Amino acid sequence: MRLWASALLTALLALLAAPLSADELRPAVLELTQTGQDTWSLEWTVPVTPSTRGQAFPLAEPVIPRNCALLGEPVRRAAPLALLGRANLQCSDELAGTEFGLSGLIGNNDAIARYVPLDAPVQSFRLTREVPIAVIAAKPDRWAVARDYFVIGAEHILFGWDHLLFVIALVFLVGGGWAVVTAATAFTVAHSITLVATTLGYTGLPSRPVEALIALSIVFLAVEVMRALREPDRKTWTRRAPWIVAFAFGLLHGFGFAGALADIGLPETEIASSLIAFNVGVEAGQLLVIAVLMLLLSLLRRSAASAETPALRLATYGIGITGSFWLFERIVG
Repeated sequence: MRLWASALLTALLALLAAPLSADELRPAVLELTQTGQDTWSLEWTVPVTPSTRGQAFPLAEPVIPRNCALLGEPVRRAAPLALLGRANLQCSDELAGTEFGLSGLIGNNDAIARYVPLDAPVQSFRLTREVPIAVIAAKPDRWAVARDYFVIGAEHILFGWDHLLFVIALVFLVGGGWAVVTAATAFTVAHSITLVATTLGYTGLPSRPVEALIALSIVFLAVEVMRALREPDRKTWTRRAPWIVAFAFGLLHGFGFAGALADIGLPETEIASSLIAFNVGVEAGQLLVIAVLMLLLSLLRRSAASAETPALRLATYGIGITGSFWLFERIVG
């Protein structure tokens, strides 16, 4: 097998070696809110994933500004899929130039930190395991919120395995050319509709059925890809109009994106910009995945055309098995 065939197989196998659990990429959230002239409330939410269940509580500890002191002991409790904390602070001076954040972030989970004073604009920060501390600015950066939500949206595609596998299976089904552009555009339009409508409160669905239907969409596409590989000359309605499939399932995936965004929250003063930035980030991640796949498939066809079908079949089996596991887990879990 030639070099590019080996490279594609390696990339696909590495992708399918991801954990079978497809918990959404949910950042931790930390909010420092002013409640009086010198009193503040600090609240934090740390998502629990299969890789963190069973570890000692808490997974992450808040870091408070240097000129603040705790009023009593922090209150901590467990909630479904999250660990919650709350503390009251008394601060002796202005907080501009001081630091707050979450120590002990683990895995791929980032955190959103918000600084909410009574008489000044809200400030939002994106924290990571490498940079878990934010510096409160005297004058907020108007582009900071858009940058942070753009990155979170892109990461939600690149590290949110269920959405990622759907996009990959869609590319496998369509194959290439303008059909990929049409299907990707239909998927984009559809999930943008439900993402915006749900976030703004116009519609919504319970998260558990949505997650199960997203898993079902992956299984459906995997089955259709296998049928196309076995009978390349047979034109089913899915292959004749893949944009319809992409649009229909895109509506479901939009509810999933909205659920993730609801967990993160939107700053009240920047709802429009953060929502747009999140959606653009999702699209950027999606387009990156499609571009990389199209490049790899093109190189494979040119250098080792005979390896294309076995490679796609192997990858599709992996996608279908993974989607089936998620479907079963989300129905009975």
